Amino acid sequence: MLGSLVVLAWVMAIGTVVGLPLAIATPLPATFDPFVLVLLLVAGLCYCLGLMLAYMALTIGKVSIVAPIVATEGAVAAVIAIALGDTVGLAAGVALAVIATGVVMSSAERSTTDVPVGDIELVADALAAPLPEPADLPEAPGPMTHTPPMAPGDLRKSALLAIGAALIFGIGLVASGRAAAVLPPVWVAFAARAIGVVIITLPILLSGRLRATRAAVPLLVIAGVGEMLGSTASAWGARESIPIVAVMGSQFAAISAVAAFFLFGERLARIQVAGVVLIIVGVTVLAAQAA
Repeated sequence: MLGSLVVLAWVMAIGTVVGLPLAIATPLPATFDPFVLVLLLVAGLCYCLGLMLAYMALTIGKVSIVAPIVATEGAVAAVIAIALGDTVGLAAGVALAVIATGVVMSSAERSTTDVPVGDIELVADALAAPLPEPADLPEAPGPMTHTPPMAPGDLRKSALLAIGAALIFGIGLVASGRAAAVLPPVWVAFAARAIGVVIITLPILLSGRLRATRAAVPLLVIAGVGEMLGSTASAWGARESIPIVAVMGSQFAAISAVAAFFLFGERLARIQVAGVVLIIVGVTVLAAQAA
């Protein structure tokens, strides 16, 4: 079991290691506006802070509440980009709205009991404190028959944290897209991870809490590599249209739900199936408009 900040620290470190040779192999433009460096800093800070708020929301709230809110990051980025001057056609705008609605619907979950998620687990006491030794763990009180209800204060707090994460992610997506219009996308993605290493990985490493179980290592590598490559692709696409890339990128919630259905046999609720259908329709319309 790993704490959420430890997982984040590893993802940052692995992404930096993967991105460094790619960035070195990609030449920077001879000259560029120094303000781009500010955009890179904003993108990196938003990336780190957004993930931290999302993790905090997940430690006290339900995934069925937190995930749909965080998934609106794409819609937030699209609104910000359009307000800053980016334009989309009427048909494309309607398609983006349909996709955003489908993302929220597909990421909704039915109420369930606690679900184990393997060696990478988001738990409140693992955010900062060292993990207890097996001998120090309290004896299990017995099987749970139901999930304890959330306190109203926890519900509000988790929702507010998720809203904060979505807003910050949206700002970071716009900053990344603007920076990618000037710098190679791989440099934009690499810069965000390098900032994460400085403010997250190094402090955890120096405190002696950067650890990983053998079973978690492959998952961390996949997460770090995929996250770096995905961010590079997102920055690349944002050169053409930040609103479209932002909304399309927020489909991670729908993809996760469908993947869980095929890979782990998890059942999809009717609202999730309807959300996936909306996404397919929206993407089809958007692709037709692009063609």
